[in-house]
Amino acid sequence: MKVETKYIGEIDVKEEQIITFPTGIPAFDDETSFVLHPFDEQSPFLVLQSTKSVEIAFILVNPFDFVQHYEVKLQDATKEQLNIEKPEEVATYVLLTVKDPFEETTANLQGPIIINVRTNSAKQILMSDSSYTTKHQIFKQATKTGKGE
Repeated sequence: MKVETKYIGEIDVKEEQIITFPTGIPAFDDETSFVLHPFDEQSPFLVLQSTKSVEIAFILVNPFDFVQHYEVKLQDATKEQLNIEKPEEVATYVLLTVKDPFEETTANLQGPIIINVRTNSAKQILMSDSSYTTKHQIFKQATKTGKGE
């Protein structure tokens, strides 16, 4: 199937590449079908693109590449909802709020996107009982730890 993307135009997507959010994403409850694709070949950034609405696209990163000791504890209800059987089935990403200058970009560490890579079922979870914030400056920290340069 063809999907029109916000950042790179039209792409071909196989049915097995579609990621389903059974309950949508908070504030985008009607958007349940997405595709995850690289922003570009050299970038650590990914785009979570709606398959229905070209304007609905989120920039994501793997938080473990930028934040030392980042930890996500999945509730049993989330594991059950996403049919997660083994830890290696889980992919974790965080949403970025891109700012100008880019070094001011923040990540929502409190609300990671969890994807079961076996079933392509996904959910954004809320870790309200953690010390993580919704506006964590991952690039300033990455530079201090030697990453991101």
